[in-house]
Amino acid sequence: MAALNLAGTYVRDVRANMARIWENVLDWEHLPALHASSFAGCDLVEARADGWRIRLRGHGGPDQQLRLDCDFDGGQYRVTTEAGPGETSEIRVALTPTGAHATHVVVDYHVPVADPERLAMIGRGFVAAYERLWDEDEAMMRHREAALAPRARVAVPERVDLGEARAGTVFDFGPGRFRLVEMDGALVAHSVVCPHWLGPLDDAAVVDGCVTCPWHGYRFDVTTGRSADGRGLRLGPAPRIAVEDGRVVAYRA
Repeated sequence: MAALNLAGTYVRDVRANMARIWENVLDWEHLPALHASSFAGCDLVEARADGWRIRLRGHGGPDQQLRLDCDFDGGQYRVTTEAGPGETSEIRVALTPTGAHATHVVVDYHVPVADPERLAMIGRGFVAAYERLWDEDEAMMRHREAALAPRARVAVPERVDLGEARAGTVFDFGPGRFRLVEMDGALVAHSVVCPHWLGPLDDAAVVDGCVTCPWHGYRFDVTTGRSADGRGLRLGPAPRIAVEDGRVVAYRA
C-alpha cells in the first residue's frame, strides 16, 4: 500500500454549533440531494453509532465506497476511500467549537501520491470542492438551527384574507408557513416546511404535482401533502383556499 501524503488543507470558520455539525457529518442521505452538482446517488452499506459505510456515485466514472469514523470526544472524524477512485485516500477533519454557534474546521486531504506537482494539483481541486460543499452544508445547518429555535404559540385563525395573492405567494397562517401554487386551474396551499429535517420548500419547483426537498430529496404531493416517494412522511395540514370577489382567502381546514 502506497504511503499517504498531504495534498491540501481546507480551513473554515463555520457559523454552526457542534451538534449541527455532527448531525450533518452522520447524515449520508443528504449527499446526492443537497450536493446534487457533486454527487449523483448514494446507497447505505453499513450504519454505526460512530459512522457509516456508503457507496457514492458521481456524475460519470466508477462508484466509490467510503467509510466514516467519528471520534466525538476528540472532535475529529475521518473519511476513508475503501474502493474506487482515490482508494486508500483519507479526509481527516478536526472540529473546535469557538462559540455558541461557531466552529473552527480544519480538513486535511491525504492521498497515495508522491509527485509534488500532482499533489499540488489534487490539493487545489480538493480545496475548491470542499469550499462548495461546506457552503451548501453551512446554509443547511444554519437554516435548521433557526427552524429548531423555540417559538411562541400562535393560534390558528378561521380565515386570512390574502388579497390579490397569486401562485408563488408565501404566507403565514397561524404557526405555519405556506405557499400558493396553481393546480388544474385552482389555487391550493402547501406547507413550505419539510417534515423530515424542517427543510425549505419555499422555492421548490412543482413537478407532476409534487415538490422535492432540496436537502434530502423527500417528495410530497402539493394537493394532499402526502408522501410521493414512499418514505411515509407528510406535509403539515394546509388551509383551504378560496377566491371570493377577486380576493384570495385562506380558511382553516
